[in-house]
Amino acid sequence: MASINFEQLKERSLEIRKRYHELELSHHGSEWTIEEDALAFLTDAGLVGRNVMSQQGRWPKGNTEQELKHKLGESIWWLTVLAERMNIDIEKATEEFLTSTENLLEK
Repeated sequence: MASINFEQLKERSLEIRKRYHELELSHHGSEWTIEEDALAFLTDAGLVGRNVMSQQGRWPKGNTEQELKHKLGESIWWLTVLAERMNIDIEKATEEFLTSTENLLEK
């Protein structure tokens, strides 16, 4: 399986989001706001939780494994898009979080 770096993740994510913006314009006359993107992310994050419950045998549902993989990937996509739209460097934010958390847990 090919690996992907943060730069590729950002480029591909933004290109996909651009295409969705085009659909939004044709369907609704305007692009989704950052708030609407955040709500869509939260919806998908909730579906991650539901699919985890199903995978773990706590919620009866079919096609769990494929949907879980899709929603996990989609959640990373949404976070990348949200960060870019709010001028936050997702790579830097992730690195800072990891370093800070590692330092906190070393104490």
